[in-house]
Amino acid sequence: MKEIKITTPLNDNIIKKLNAGDRVYITGTIYTARDAAHKRMVDSLKNSESLPFDINNSIIYYVGPCPPKPGHVIGSAGPTTSYRMDDYTPILLKAGLKGMIGKGNRSKEVIDSIIKYNCVYFAAIGGAGALISNCIKSSEIIAYEDLGTEAIRKLYVEDLPVIVAIDSKGNNLYDINIRNK
Repeated sequence: MKEIKITTPLNDNIIKKLNAGDRVYITGTIYTARDAAHKRMVDSLKNSESLPFDINNSIIYYVGPCPPKPGHVIGSAGPTTSYRMDDYTPILLKAGLKGMIGKGNRSKEVIDSIIKYNCVYFAAIGGAGALISNCIKSSEIIAYEDLGTEAIRKLYVEDLPVIVAIDSKGNNLYDINIRNK
């Protein structure tokens, strides 16, 4: 397990170097979306409509941040449970999404799509939303504002700490830890 600093957008070379268990610090632009936004994006793709951002080589962080305190860019921004996005994820990976940040294990269909499209799933630490928000340097709602906290945001992050939970070869940190007990 290594510590690695990466910048967005992702590319195949970066993704191939990441292994389950690696500690990664992400700098660059990422996007937020939860289940309601995922449903809308997938509906758009099914209707041959464009997405609200260029999904190619992007990372989506599964988060619905709290409102910011005065003088802050964003409120607490901890990860939400990822399985709620599992029904939509393979379609977005096929469309060019390369990375996801959330918490918890993923379905077999998502893992198979991670392998097929050379992608990566990162885990962020649940309960550390206030600390994670310190890594977010800018936040802008770019789509689906009517969804409130679940609107899609464009974030600029610096050294956002995550762990590779499922790498592009399908190695799954959740399974590795269970086997090692």
